[in-house]
Amino acid sequence: MIVGLTGGIASGKSTVTRMFRQLGAYVVDADLWARKVVEPGRPALKEIADLFATRYEASVLNPDGTLHRAAVGAVVFHNEEARQALNALTHPRIREGMKSETEQFFAEHPNEPILWDVPLLFEGETRKLVDLTILVYVNADLQRIRLMARDGLSLDEANARIQSQMAIEAKRNLADYIVDNTGSLEQTKEQVERIWQILRDRAKEGAGG
Repeated sequence: MIVGLTGGIASGKSTVTRMFRQLGAYVVDADLWARKVVEPGRPALKEIADLFATRYEASVLNPDGTLHRAAVGAVVFHNEEARQALNALTHPRIREGMKSETEQFFAEHPNEPILWDVPLLFEGETRKLVDLTILVYVNADLQRIRLMARDGLSLDEANARIQSQMAIEAKRNLADYIVDNTGSLEQTKEQVERIWQILRDRAKEGAGG
């Protein structure tokens, strides 16, 4: 059973992911695969560099040949076409990597759930590959405050990043399970423990059926 774990930007998804790991969950990290597929020598890196240079007149490579993520972000957070073009180059490769890692896990642990940590789960095709979904939730006002404090952003910059994603309330309506992260860490941990037990039970029931 594949369970998609997602959240809005600055919702605390990384904290919740760490809690699941501490309980023994195996997590396939979409961000990790996103970094892997644009490593030097990978086809996606050259494709991205060429695309941004020709279409957006932006240089997105560091002097050492690695991807300049801030340069990419400066374009895509304010340009929907650029964001979609970037996703079209990277997302299929990310999904293939995640599926390969998942197959290896299930070969050894067929009756355990596996978590896919995917920031943009509901925005893309990956949602079709998971059996259940978990949303780490905070309301939009708290999301904005945390993002500005975490990344040192202005209000306009924070709003641009938040608005580049599906609204958190829309995600809430789509999720099978909610981890409300507006309270204390202990309150969040209690929710994570309860959901993890449910997921393990469901995975075993599915295997038995």
